[in-house]
Amino acid sequence: MLEDDFGREVSGVRVSLTDRCNFDCVYCHNEGLGDTRGPMEAQDDELTADTIVAFLEVAAEFGVDSVKFTGGEPMLREDLEEIVRRAPNEMEVSMTTNGTFLPGRAPDLVDAGLERVNVSQDALDSEAFAELTQSGAYDRVLEGVEAALDAGLKPVKLNMVVFEPTAGYVPKMVDHVAENPGLQLQLIEYMPELAGHPEWAIDIQRVHDWLEDRADTVEHREMHDRKRYWIHSSEETAESAGTTTSLAASDGGVRTEPVNNQNSGMVEIVDPVGNENFCANCHRVRLTHDGFLKGCLNRNDDLRDIGTTKESMRAAFRETVDTRVPYYGEYMVETEDGEWEINDDYIDTDGDRAPYEYSE
Repeated sequence: MLEDDFGREVSGVRVSLTDRCNFDCVYCHNEGLGDTRGPMEAQDDELTADTIVAFLEVAAEFGVDSVKFTGGEPMLREDLEEIVRRAPNEMEVSMTTNGTFLPGRAPDLVDAGLERVNVSQDALDSEAFAELTQSGAYDRVLEGVEAALDAGLKPVKLNMVVFEPTAGYVPKMVDHVAENPGLQLQLIEYMPELAGHPEWAIDIQRVHDWLEDRADTVEHREMHDRKRYWIHSSEETAESAGTTTSLAASDGGVRTEPVNNQNSGMVEIVDPVGNENFCANCHRVRLTHDGFLKGCLNRNDDLRDIGTTKESMRAAFRETVDTRVPYYGEYMVETEDGEWEINDDYIDTDGDRAPYEYSE
């Protein structure tokens, strides 16, 4: 397994299969590339299934044991089932989707080898959902979640971006996952560096504090300095859940555990902004839909063309790992007034880093 200069082994890859999407979410940053979505038809720059599989085989050579397929909307790829089926056997295969195409396809994806799925769902109200996603597909998303559960993809993790337009919907979504076995919730901190609109950002600690009061179990995952909150389906149930005890979490953190946690739903907050521990423990690299590797979601000044041969893919993979830096704390440094600015050590004399070019 390859290790970067900060001691992080790269054990996972995130592969964007397309930048096309049938939604137009107001917060979308398209895997850090910006809103580059074009026509809904397949584009010439999208990697072929053969190239994607070859890249995964190279990643497996380096000990990578997991892949997450993303987009755009990855299920717009008609060959998705083929790609999943041909992924190396030793890799755990997961996917992030808006869920609209899961009805009718979820069983085939499971048969092909899909093991986990995240479904983007930012509200439990059709009007609010339509405003956030610029789509009228709310009912279809709910059907997709049910299709995933029926196909055995449990737990289904719901992704919700937390920012001013969605913050008021968090309590209802938390109750939703607590009341529905098989569902979990991932609250994702809004990143204005990628999506713009800094006025939409909220203090994510507000959400932590609310969940801390609401939860009957709190688990601290030291690896990414993340917290998981286990929550009963109502305040009354939580109050009568019984005494709690402390014990070690599976990754060395500490959690508080109720005596009876059977009816709890799990809520996790992903809060990378300003969280140096999050970046310091990142073990993924990303492949864009058009064939460029990058070491960080937030950066596009270190893109490396994987080329068309396994030799070029190996070279790009090695160089991507060799030049990785944590975004917060290294590439971005905090000033005395609490702002973040680019560390000049990672920028060339012209004020911008030239893109990587692979030569055979």
